[in-house]
Amino acid sequence: MTATFTPTNNLTLPTGWHRLTPIWQGGEEVIQQGLPHAQLAPAWQLLLLGDGSPTRHLQLLTGEPTEVDVIDMSLVGMDLDGAPDLIKAVPGPRLRRQVWLRTASGQRLAYATSWWEASHVDEYLQNRSLPIWASLARLRTELYRDVQGIYYGYSDALKSGFDEEGPFWGRHYLFWHHGQPLTLIYEVFSPYLTKYLGPMQLLQEGGEQEGEGEADCLEPQEASKNQEVFNFNEL
Repeated sequence: MTATFTPTNNLTLPTGWHRLTPIWQGGEEVIQQGLPHAQLAPAWQLLLLGDGSPTRHLQLLTGEPTEVDVIDMSLVGMDLDGAPDLIKAVPGPRLRRQVWLRTASGQRLAYATSWWEASHVDEYLQNRSLPIWASLARLRTELYRDVQGIYYGYSDALKSGFDEEGPFWGRHYLFWHHGQPLTLIYEVFSPYLTKYLGPMQLLQEGGEQEGEGEADCLEPQEASKNQEVFNFNEL
């Protein structure tokens, strides 16, 4: 099946995709172990490190349907497109899709970029205006969400798009279907979600961050080849 799509006419958004410039990032080992609560609060860890549907989670948190604004759908061919290395697991030629996830009332909650095998994207995104989870749920598609990377960093474009100050938390993961990689997804969440999830980092009694200056980064012995460690307070 040949992919067909209609580009959006939103001239305020560039056609490139928006990855974070990380001040900290972690790999699979960090995701399996979890983070100190002083670095990322438990409610935020459920959203970022869990394998459930973010679309469904956002709907439950806000009490509103989660809707999609498609920013761009572009054929990128065999180009790696500046994506995480896992893009190589998605057969090419590829198509890149960018969206805002928002409430029905218009509040942007997350940004997502996904890469698909261009020849099969129409099978899974039959209605391009639906979130990926909603599209795949309609097809009763069995999926496994394999979170492989987590990021904490900045993006001027997302600062403007969310109308929120950074830094932002993001992640990337593969969707697997019948033992084969279906799509690679890179997501960044808006700090607006603190309204529902609470602070991103837990505070001690008295209002100071737990282990300030030290707990913001993992201990050296916890560092692995899958992660880079930075002190948030050095910004």
